[in-house]
Amino acid sequence: MDESVEVLCEKQGEAGLITLNRPKALNALTLSMVREMRRALDSWAQDPAVTRVVVQGAGEKAFCAGGDIRQLTEDLKAGRREEALAFWREEYQLNIRIKRYPKPYISLIDGIVMGGGVGVSLHGTCRVAGDRYLFAMPEVGIGFFPDVGATYALPRLPGQTGMYLALTGERVKRADAMMLGLATHAVPSGNIEGLREALIGGDSVEAALAQVAADPGQAPLEDQRDLIDSCFSADSVTDILARLDAAARRGSDFAAKTAAGMRTKSPTSMCLAFEQVRRGASLDFEEAMRTEFRIVSRIGEGHDFHEGVRAVLIDKDNQPDWQPTSLDAVERADIERHFASLGERELEVA
Repeated sequence: MDESVEVLCEKQGEAGLITLNRPKALNALTLSMVREMRRALDSWAQDPAVTRVVVQGAGEKAFCAGGDIRQLTEDLKAGRREEALAFWREEYQLNIRIKRYPKPYISLIDGIVMGGGVGVSLHGTCRVAGDRYLFAMPEVGIGFFPDVGATYALPRLPGQTGMYLALTGERVKRADAMMLGLATHAVPSGNIEGLREALIGGDSVEAALAQVAADPGQAPLEDQRDLIDSCFSADSVTDILARLDAAARRGSDFAAKTAAGMRTKSPTSMCLAFEQVRRGASLDFEEAMRTEFRIVSRIGEGHDFHEGVRAVLIDKDNQPDWQPTSLDAVERADIERHFASLGERELEVA
């Protein structure tokens, strides 16, 4: 497969087939990929020969590990703010198009799905999880926030599991993804190619999936659901940590590990994520995406996003110097500022 073509959009049989084709970059999204996907989806929506859309990632490691964050932060540092915002604007509009797509939209996920990869899969009709499936929204660890529709999706997961995922960035394997509803079907990796061919061949989507679906097994997170719900229902990030600490003192290794992990994340990002999940429960999808565009339009002006990308993705020292350094020092007014209307610059639902 020619890796100079970042995304392949082609009609095969009854399917519109999208292949994210940057395997060396874990199929991270670029603006040109977003635009090509949007062009193809708009075309196929009007094409009676296309009865379903199938999305896959090239290579064996990832479906899509996110947006090209390094490029976006370079744009922001170089003063190319509008170029960075163009990516997020059109990415979010693509997420809305997928959410409202009039035909079955099936993502074949056999590897890493994070960040922007979640945005081009989670809002579709079916999320097929192979053996290597690995989900995360790890943005609070790089001074960012869970976007691409997480504002809408995470509050709608069972109990407080969405808040847990937003504030911890924890990775979720297939069995837990099925339990949470992040994945809709578990399929052995060896059967995914046959499934794709059946979908291309025009088999009923439901029948093709039913023929290869497998039992994902016991979900490890199920045993922690009561603890997650009791701790992550608190009224602030500080209170959540206090509840986790109390549970740790009672002997919960899970609570101790979770609290320790959270204390390495950006305090500002955790406060933003907490607020967006709380607000997102009452928003429709379009308003959730407008909310995210408000946040992303401002987060690049701060310190933590640039510092998190430096520490985790560039220098890889994993020693970010967050500012402010503690939850207590995060000002409520600063969090609120991220959610304020952009006026004429609001995200257009196109």
